[in-house]
Amino acid sequence: MKVQIQSKKGLQTTLSINVDKVEIKKKLDSRLIELQNQIDLKGFRKGKVPAKVIKNQFGKAIYGEVIDKILKESTSKAIQEKKLKIAGQPKIDLKTFGEGKDLNFEIKLDLLPDIKLQSFNKFKVSDFSIKVDKKEVDERLDSLAKEYKSFEDKPSSLKSVMGDQIIFDYDATVDGKEFEGSKGKGVTIELGKDLFLKDFDKQLIGLKKDDKKNVTAFLPQNHPKKDLANKKTIFKCEIKNVKSAIKNKINDEFAKKLGAKDLSDLSIKIKDQVSSQYLSALNSISKQEILDQLENSHKVEIPKNLLENEIKSLSNDPNSNKKENPSKEASKRIKLGLILNECGHVNNIKVTQDEIKNEIQKQVKSMPGQEKFVYEYYQKNPSATQHIQSLMFEEKVIKFIKSKSSLIKKELSIKEAEKIITNFNESKKSKISVQDKKQESKSKKSKKISKK
Repeated sequence: MKVQIQSKKGLQTTLSINVDKVEIKKKLDSRLIELQNQIDLKGFRKGKVPAKVIKNQFGKAIYGEVIDKILKESTSKAIQEKKLKIAGQPKIDLKTFGEGKDLNFEIKLDLLPDIKLQSFNKFKVSDFSIKVDKKEVDERLDSLAKEYKSFEDKPSSLKSVMGDQIIFDYDATVDGKEFEGSKGKGVTIELGKDLFLKDFDKQLIGLKKDDKKNVTAFLPQNHPKKDLANKKTIFKCEIKNVKSAIKNKINDEFAKKLGAKDLSDLSIKIKDQVSSQYLSALNSISKQEILDQLENSHKVEIPKNLLENEIKSLSNDPNSNKKENPSKEASKRIKLGLILNECGHVNNIKVTQDEIKNEIQKQVKSMPGQEKFVYEYYQKNPSATQHIQSLMFEEKVIKFIKSKSSLIKKELSIKEAEKIITNFNESKKSKISVQDKKQESKSKKSKKISKK
């Protein structure tokens, strides 16, 4: 195999590859021998079909298969031989081919640009921390005490009120007829939460143990049986018990019920939780600071094919700004992606399979009852797993760059954090709005020109 650089212009390179006819014949003969053991033809025992007979009947198909394999192998070897870093798939242009002839073809390649990484030492990046005061912790503890309340039997002489817990049995009918799932035993609801059916709870107010009452409600619009969707239903309810809420005492015992060692440990966990909630959004601000400085400090030539593919991708992305110049947005995305990839490569930053599995496991835990669905989704969609890997890689690289940057420490109260996050989100919206106006202005000008 001979490889020559035919032309080179910017990031586009064309290679000319020639594969000797002798080498092609060897591969054809080898493939015929393989097929002798596989093909079963009438009049011949399996494995005993002469190579000449196989060639006469399947010659064109076999030649096409062998040439296709040679094209792939030769292209890969040529790229390795010339030590080229390519962007996207090569374009193959056959020049001469045919049985008994040399194979000559050209491959057109878009190359990745050489990126000279700038020092990150001069980058200035906000390093946020959250100060959670005692008042915030106490408010969260009060909320937890209300959310995780326990109940005790109410005296039989007292009627149910909003906030009570009711245990009841029911027989339900639609148009006087029972249906699948129309009976319930020992159903427990907390009055006021309205979790059973809309307006169901309030009809159980004012009842005592052993009372009976017909409750009217509508089945949900998304009922699994379409003929029952949104149907008026009569529930014959029998109250088995009424319980009133017990106000939790916020102490060590309460903390232990929630999985903490004691109240002090629970308070620390609450502080960490509150802090992580705000830091998640604040870290996005730090990340944007890094990305802006990366873009401004590097000059990168964008491969044409990557730009074309990214523009197509943006047109199908519901989250992209349709009115912004798609070429500009695509160039920015590719530029940052190339810089981050180069930084990761140079500094040997990788995402392991165990890290990917752990991330998927986190998602599984956050979706109780849908574990099987989540696992199957990632098994059937390798691109989804690859997306997770890409996001994790990006976060690792951003973290690395931040560690090399000049950090500006900023300890914030919750109010200060909320203000900064709000301003950041509003600034993003205002940028989009300005871009929209510019695009509309350009559009109006172009219409005026076309009219003239």
